[in-house]
Amino acid sequence: MSTTTNDAGTDTGPTTEKSARQPGGLGPVGWLRWAWRVLTSMRTALILLFLLAVGAIPGSILPQNVVSVAEVQTYFEEHPDLAPWLDRFHLFDVFSSPWYAAIYLLLFVSLAGCVFPRAMAHARAVRSRPVRTPRNLGRMPYAARFTTDADPETVLEQARGVLRRYRIERYGDSISTETGYLREAGNVLFHLALLGLLLALAAGSFFGYRGNQLLVENQGFANTLTSYDSFYPGHWTDTDDLEPFSLHLEDFEAEFIEEGDLRGQAESYVADLTYKETPRSGEERHQLEVNHPLSVNGVQVYLLGHGYAPEFQVRNAEGEVVFDQAVPFLHRNTATYTSDGVVKVPDTGGEQLGFVGVFLPSAVETESGELVSDFPDAQNPRITLEGYRGDLGLIDPQSVYQLQTSQMEELGSSPVMEVGDTWELPDGAGSITFSGYSEYVSLQINRDGARLPALAAASLAVVGLIVTLFVRPRRVWVRATRGEDGRTRVELAGLGKTEAAGNNVEFHELTTELAGRLRGRSDGAPEPEPDPGPGSDSEPDPEPSSEANPPPDPPESTTTRE
Repeated sequence: MSTTTNDAGTDTGPTTEKSARQPGGLGPVGWLRWAWRVLTSMRTALILLFLLAVGAIPGSILPQNVVSVAEVQTYFEEHPDLAPWLDRFHLFDVFSSPWYAAIYLLLFVSLAGCVFPRAMAHARAVRSRPVRTPRNLGRMPYAARFTTDADPETVLEQARGVLRRYRIERYGDSISTETGYLREAGNVLFHLALLGLLLALAAGSFFGYRGNQLLVENQGFANTLTSYDSFYPGHWTDTDDLEPFSLHLEDFEAEFIEEGDLRGQAESYVADLTYKETPRSGEERHQLEVNHPLSVNGVQVYLLGHGYAPEFQVRNAEGEVVFDQAVPFLHRNTATYTSDGVVKVPDTGGEQLGFVGVFLPSAVETESGELVSDFPDAQNPRITLEGYRGDLGLIDPQSVYQLQTSQMEELGSSPVMEVGDTWELPDGAGSITFSGYSEYVSLQINRDGARLPALAAASLAVVGLIVTLFVRPRRVWVRATRGEDGRTRVELAGLGKTEAAGNNVEFHELTTELAGRLRGRSDGAPEPEPDPGPGSDSEPDPEPSSEANPPPDPPESTTTRE
């Protein structure tokens, strides 16, 4: 113990040397190192991978803008209170949301920081020599011993032949062997492939694009930015340099099951397309089906669904045709395809007209007198309309599937209209004719140049996982020493680095093969008998006996190295 005194000679009391040195804490660098170790640990990578999978669940359950803006709008209409809250957390754009991108980026960094050091450590392990033979082989999970007339050099030479599939290193009176390096190589390959998969997906997101388009029969589409209903470019996508292809929907045909418990379910969707790769190239035909996309200039065109587009002809008060075209309606469900839509007629020469309609593909009347659709195919098409006149409010941005009626006057409801029926509007405001219907298809158009690299990375990940599951790393040691009686004492021990039941069986087979080879080289050697143990009179060439020393499967830490 020591005391300290200040300049005035005042005793400040006893202090120890340890208390005189106050700890300084981790410091900024220490905290950064700690954070990096935590982030690059395998546990953190697994947690982030789990969070990435959990975060993708809302993207599978809720409609996504990148797939169908119309379905998102329908969800907002059906859940007006819940949908805005979900939208605040980007749950309608899950895969482009900030929180999902943060998980993705952290997982990438975690894998990179974990895999590269592990790969380098494995490379060093492959180049290094097998570990030295432990002093006490009897402590291994599998240990066998026997004696033979062969000299120690012969024993070790024969052991090399038995263990020819192992990496072998000689240490004095023993050899140390290892095999199964492919297990760790497969593990490293799996994680590197997973890292490559993340890179490929990120590259596809940065350099690719995705768009949605609704196309009515006998209408065309050109791959320009203004032609899309919705378009989601990558961060580094040049929207002024899109692939110059075009396509035209000639016909669409949907078949539905008409009988049995599955009545009303879709049986097939087939869209007949013509397309051109460039404006100057020849026209080609393609049958577009679900999961059978059209590939043109590195772009994939997918068929997502279909619906109905009733055709209307509208005349103004003077009897002039001011509107004559098909209007896509959005179906409420796929069981009956009861569909809702809006008809907007801004150019009438007078007050603007608007109509809200309900289309019934196969209309039937219920016992209560209500008109409903009982089948998705258009077997008995009917439509009902509600008419409005006034200001459509087209100056402000609005959905084509919604009608703003705040500045409009209601004209009443139409009767149930068949194909060819005309509804004369009240007060001489004009007329609207239900002239027929067409079908439309919902298309998704993607360009993702990283699809093949992503597929290759996923395939390599599967290969690495299979190798990891089926390759067993193991070590075998053989020691041969000359006993006091002149005979050679042979010890063989095995250690499996995985808890596989076949390890001890393989080690016993190796012991039996080695003993058999040594017996074959002994001229006139009698039949071996079991070794009674050390301290007793030796017997010639005993049969190898394996001993499963408890505990049966000790960890690798039981291996001692000189």
